[in-house]
Amino acid sequence: MIFDEVAGDLPLVQRVWSARCDAATGFTSVVKGSSMIAFARAADRLTVHLRGPETKATPLICPEGCEFFGVDLRLGAYLPLFPPRGLADLNDVLLPTLHGDRILLDNRAWEMPTEQNVDVFVDRLVRAGLLIFDPLVDEIRHGERPRALSQRMAQIRFRRAVGISRRKLASIEQAQYAARLLTTGRSIADVMTTAGYYDQPQLARAMRWAVGHTPGELRSGVPFLAF
Repeated sequence: MIFDEVAGDLPLVQRVWSARCDAATGFTSVVKGSSMIAFARAADRLTVHLRGPETKATPLICPEGCEFFGVDLRLGAYLPLFPPRGLADLNDVLLPTLHGDRILLDNRAWEMPTEQNVDVFVDRLVRAGLLIFDPLVDEIRHGERPRALSQRMAQIRFRRAVGISRRKLASIEQAQYAARLLTTGRSIADVMTTAGYYDQPQLARAMRWAVGHTPGELRSGVPFLAF
């Protein structure tokens, strides 16, 4: 598997990425807080996926000859027609495709983007009001309650825009941080302290849940993790 990524050039995009598999490859899709729009080509079939956050690690297979590209959206960016909560844990929505490589969305035909111009596609969705961003998500994420909202309404608004609770997101981000430290070869004891875990068993449980590997496996090198 060959995976490439670049930082997003649009305010609502975290990164633009692409991948291809020259041979059938097993990998682990790890926990994520963000949503994505992904495009997959296998043989002559092209599919368009809307995917929400992932709250557990999932082993997957990338078939030989498949190509993918897409965008990871900024936290709090989502399509109101397809709320992220309903897309969580690989419950993807596949958008209908039409002849001539066009996408049917909101009863309109959209030109299928390429890896090189997917940012233009995202920008068009924003201008059409189909992709929006909740500006209060960042405040709520960091434990601040917007003055105009009750605690309950703030939680509801966060979950509507992100698809998971603020507490679940914090657990995901903590586990991602620890996993990245382990893949650099940092000692388990050091990562446990730096990432804020109480003890090694808690860290081990978090890594199994979040990335599907033990701390020792991450330190020794895992062929590919889809962070």
